Amino acid sequence: MESFYRILIVFIAGYLFLRVTGKKAVAQMHTFDLLYIFVLTNIISTPVETGKVGKALIYAAILVILYKIFIRLSLHNKLRWILYESPTVLIRNGAIDRRGLKRVRMPVNELLSHLRVKGYTDAQNIAIAIMEESGDISVIPKSEYRPVQPKDLQLNVKKEYLPIPLIMDSQIVYHNLKYLNLDQSWLMSEVKKMGEEVENITLATFLENGKLFIDTNEIKDYKGDPYYYNPGKDN
Repeated sequence: MESFYRILIVFIAGYLFLRVTGKKAVAQMHTFDLLYIFVLTNIISTPVETGKVGKALIYAAILVILYKIFIRLSLHNKLRWILYESPTVLIRNGAIDRRGLKRVRMPVNELLSHLRVKGYTDAQNIAIAIMEESGDISVIPKSEYRPVQPKDLQLNVKKEYLPIPLIMDSQIVYHNLKYLNLDQSWLMSEVKKMGEEVENITLATFLENGKLFIDTNEIKDYKGDPYYYNPGKDN
């Protein structure tokens, strides 16, 4: 039982430390951030075996504080160039930069696979491809190969609307109801009008026209309909 409590404390403490650190460390994962995660996990996992929970939490707290200080200092350009690597150009104006590939130790076939993931099949169509500080690859196609934008066709488009979830996985999202100045009784009334029950709803969203869209847990059978072809022998 004592081991269970130690693991529980370490798990909760690790979660809180990462929350305090912020999204950047776990999302961007630069070299410096990755080192921080490795050291932090090593510190907070030690008491699971040794039982010295208090000392480990103090060390972890000191590490979090130091990391936050370094991140604040990295906002200044001079120190940032020391802590983080510079972006590396891999393709420039359709030509593969072999020196860039050599610098990041990437073979050509891997570069081509990254382009395919981004939706491009030919390096000649790329204006510039860069490996960013985080290791992600940014790809910008030449102007004649980029997707057509409404502005290119001189079209006026309406402002983008993001449907707001009000029910997810059969649970009401109360803070979104509050944001829309709506209440639970209105939601239940709309759900009832559509002949549904909250328990059977996977997702319900508030649309731009003020109506509710509902996606239920019901699995429909489209067998034989070519528009719903399911690849594989289990179709």
